[in-house]
Amino acid sequence: MDDDEPAILLTNDDGIDSTGLQTLYEGLSTVGDVTVVAPAEDQSAVGRAISHEVEVREHELGYVVEGTPTDCVVAGLEALVPETDLVIAGCNRGANLGAYVLGRSGTVSAAVEATFFDVPAIAVSMYIPVREDAAFSDIEANGDSYGEAVRATTYLADHALGAGVFEQCDYLNVNAPVAEWGPADIEITRPSRLYEMDAVHDGDAVTLHDRIWEHMADGDIPDPEGTDRRAVVDGKVSVSPLTAPHTTEHHEALDALAETYDPTD
Repeated sequence: MDDDEPAILLTNDDGIDSTGLQTLYEGLSTVGDVTVVAPAEDQSAVGRAISHEVEVREHELGYVVEGTPTDCVVAGLEALVPETDLVIAGCNRGANLGAYVLGRSGTVSAAVEATFFDVPAIAVSMYIPVREDAAFSDIEANGDSYGEAVRATTYLADHALGAGVFEQCDYLNVNAPVAEWGPADIEITRPSRLYEMDAVHDGDAVTLHDRIWEHMADGDIPDPEGTDRRAVVDGKVSVSPLTAPHTTEHHEALDALAETYDPTD
């Protein structure tokens, strides 16, 4: 390995056999020494779930873990690939856009977990234009579709560390449009705060539905300029510089409550 090349731990939540991970591995291998530590099976939307013990076995790309993305990062950084300079999670099949999605996503959670080890990270996902929030899971995009996601992530992996990007943020959440839309510029964004989850009670079941996907498919999202969803719908690669949760701020009203609390009452 070239001394100037970063040691990259690559993980995901779609599983080690996913097209997105394979394609991203090929791209990243041109700029760094890449070791995969990825789940054996699909672990989408598991958030930061973690196990007590996981089975690990060697793989031609690195290691397979019978566990979650968070398991992969902890096992990777502490036991399997301790000399890691950068953790990259992806490329996810389906976007991870909006503030409310960050805690749900296994892809993003892997990046967040890395930051607690003081290792910078990038979460990367590809937007698939569908009308329902679960429909993208039925679509297997080919490797070419990930082209813009791979290009942007490879560029960031090659330059962000040296440019001091991670001196001002903990991790990057990258979302790219499908390559079929054409070349995509990078836009620096913030996670959208728009939230349109709803629930319908029908008999013995309640169906949960995210209506944002319908807006995105129609191209009429109400998200303002500068947000992640707006950038992707406009054909840009969204890059949101973020800090790991959770922030703590001085809170005068809460201070006042603490002062009047009487534990003997």
